[in-house]
Amino acid sequence: MKRVLITGATGLIGSELVRQCHSNNIAVNYLTTSKEKIENSENYQGFYWNPKEGEIDINAFKDTSAIINLVGASISKRWTDNYKMVILNSRIESMNLIYEKLQEIDHHIVHFISASGVSVYPNSKTKLYSEEDEAVDDTFLANVVVAWEAAATKFLDLGMEVSKVRTGVVLAKEGGAFSELIKPIKLGVGAPLGSGDQWQSWIHLEDIAGIYLFLLKNQVEGIFNAVAPNPVQNKKMTKMIAAKMDSPLWLPNIPAFALKLLLGEMAILVLEGQLVSSQKIEKLGYQFKFYNLENALQDLL
Repeated sequence: MKRVLITGATGLIGSELVRQCHSNNIAVNYLTTSKEKIENSENYQGFYWNPKEGEIDINAFKDTSAIINLVGASISKRWTDNYKMVILNSRIESMNLIYEKLQEIDHHIVHFISASGVSVYPNSKTKLYSEEDEAVDDTFLANVVVAWEAAATKFLDLGMEVSKVRTGVVLAKEGGAFSELIKPIKLGVGAPLGSGDQWQSWIHLEDIAGIYLFLLKNQVEGIFNAVAPNPVQNKKMTKMIAAKMDSPLWLPNIPAFALKLLLGEMAILVLEGQLVSSQKIEKLGYQFKFYNLENALQDLL
């Protein structure tokens, strides 16, 4: 039985990835900052760590051949200066701790797969971004992604293959961005945000977990956009959700200035977007279960 170590295994993406690993006969070790969340069965074993204090149970690495790193504080809380540091440090400190510990111990890990984000690409309504594009946005989130990916790149020094998964907007039945998106529509007060022309490069929860599993099983390295093949603009997504929920849209677009007053700097999460290509992962052979928004919404609503 293959065994993988996952950080962030109890989160939205991690929980689905654990399910898919188990259905593919892959055992999971996971790291948790909560001793109450430690389980111990043959195919699901928990180990304590505290990245802030530099603590980690090295038994977590035992018998594992790969690490999937999903840990990171939510970007959906208001970005105060203090919370910005939490967002950045939660991603970098955890990877640095793993990197330092692997230098000290004997292990058999050959592959390091890390989460990343499509927010590294500049906001654009016309440019289709692929993994080869080197342009970087000048936003806080783009800076976080640059630092996140640099921390992952260091694992090449340990002789590992490194994969970076640039994730789009994850759509899931419970939790994440989608449940927040549908709340106002459900209440009959939904409306496109800002101009409504900004692109949403989305991905269904089952496919983002599926991409991690695909990279793990095929031991593929490199940068990969984890977005569905058919991005949509915000106004189209809003209209499609409203139609599926039989909830008419009657309000005008919510103006950008109102969203900036309400959300502060994090308003860019809803007012800006990137048009991102999924061709690289498709050409490698990954087959999307949810190819377009219509069948994703069919499943989610």
